[in-house]
Amino acid sequence: MKGKVSVILNCYKRPDTLNQQIAALEAQSVAPHEILIWQNKGNLEDFQPIQPVLHNHASAVSNFNWGVWSRFAYALNSTGDYICLFDDDTIPGENWLENCLVNHSRQRGVYGTIGVVFHDLDYRNYKRYGWAEPNEHAQEVDIVGHSWFFDREVLGKFWSEAPVPQHELSGEDVHLSYSAQKLGLNTYVPPHPRDDLSLWGSQPNEAMQYGIDDVAISCNYHGSHFGANLKHYHKKGMCFQKIARHPDFVSDEEKAKQADHNRIAPGFHLGAKPELIKAWKDVPA
Repeated sequence: MKGKVSVILNCYKRPDTLNQQIAALEAQSVAPHEILIWQNKGNLEDFQPIQPVLHNHASAVSNFNWGVWSRFAYALNSTGDYICLFDDDTIPGENWLENCLVNHSRQRGVYGTIGVVFHDLDYRNYKRYGWAEPNEHAQEVDIVGHSWFFDREVLGKFWSEAPVPQHELSGEDVHLSYSAQKLGLNTYVPPHPRDDLSLWGSQPNEAMQYGIDDVAISCNYHGSHFGANLKHYHKKGMCFQKIARHPDFVSDEEKAKQADHNRIAPGFHLGAKPELIKAWKDVPA
């Protein structure tokens, strides 16, 4: 179990939770390599009491709300082997980073605090795992949220496709798992045993309190937008465990085979003799 973990914290409208998060991270059994703080257009006056915390860690303050994707862009500035991003309502147990590292060493992929397996594309019918529904063993899921743990290569793949402009307030979780799939990786929730909260990615009391407060996106953003994200990535070819592949999806490998099949030498018409076409296609490019 080797490697440095860079942590990205996102401040928006919960400056009061930042001290809790920093304290939880400083108590980790595996100390973070660095903590980077991104303030995404919060009220500057609200953040005055925690200015010392911001000064003690690399931090950036935006005067515009760039949505949920911006912290993943800020993560490009990190220098660790692994990256762990946290929502501002998520307070991890003291063995959370170690839990992610151990499980990642056994099965490379994306890991998170809470995960879901969808039964449809409306984002309403699903099974949850993690702090809300504890799992004794690592559980493969479709997407994860609240925190995300992955290696640097996944971050690069994340930005190999630009985000969808109209989805600025949601969709980063689906895009991350979609990007990981392009590397042949799956998404998991590491063990959340009922008798050991130190391994949990989010302490349940705080998660319940902050997850339904006045600034929670899930309480202020219409569910149809979440469903639109699922449908968008399903059409692009993302695999879901309990949902059939989109009927119109064609993989890159299949596209390449089709292109090779249709490759005809200049001057040959579609009715050219098959042996001539084969002879030309056998010539090295």
